Amino acid sequence: MARYLDSACRLCRREGLKLFLKGQRCYTEKCAMERRQYAPGQHGQKRRIKTSEYGIQLREKQKVRRLYGLLERQFHGFFDDAARQKGITGENLLTLLERRLDNMVYRLGFTSSRPEARQLIRHGHFRVNDKKVTIPSYLVRPGDQVSLREKSRQNPRILESLEAVDRRGVPAWLEIDKEKMTGRVKVLPEREELTLPMQEQLIVELYSK
Repeated sequence: MARYLDSACRLCRREGLKLFLKGQRCYTEKCAMERRQYAPGQHGQKRRIKTSEYGIQLREKQKVRRLYGLLERQFHGFFDDAARQKGITGENLLTLLERRLDNMVYRLGFTSSRPEARQLIRHGHFRVNDKKVTIPSYLVRPGDQVSLREKSRQNPRILESLEAVDRRGVPAWLEIDKEKMTGRVKVLPEREELTLPMQEQLIVELYSK
């Protein structure tokens, strides 16, 4: 399967926003966005020209797609699913992306980044309603419980991430029990609970052309 193999920090610099792709490093002075706040490449520091309407829409789509770690075909599939649902397409899209298992594992604080969450899920470290799930794109529902398998509860990377969860916080639509190492989906997320700067209407306009 195709995947991005270049530097993750280049993606953050290109979008001009921390996408938190490298876990705890993103919270330190070693973060590339702290040291080089300009686009990557030899022309990154040059004066930017005026961006077209299409360019603005494209950058917004690329930002959200890279934030959740999806390839173009995967992201477009989520958009098609959102467009078929009732309600506002842009908000439906963000809700579907937030419901991904890898995002939930990251949001609960079991991992320090979404890429790390995908890796641990594929390796069978997590259970959904006591059943092994190895698909990062699995969509959770209200009432679903995510737990660590018994052998993984002493994993130092996971324990380190759980210690730092208070700094990042857990969204109101989720709840975590650190002692039992379980998390539960209370309700589906509302748009106002997604605090990162995302203009989903620009994505809808781009795909509607």
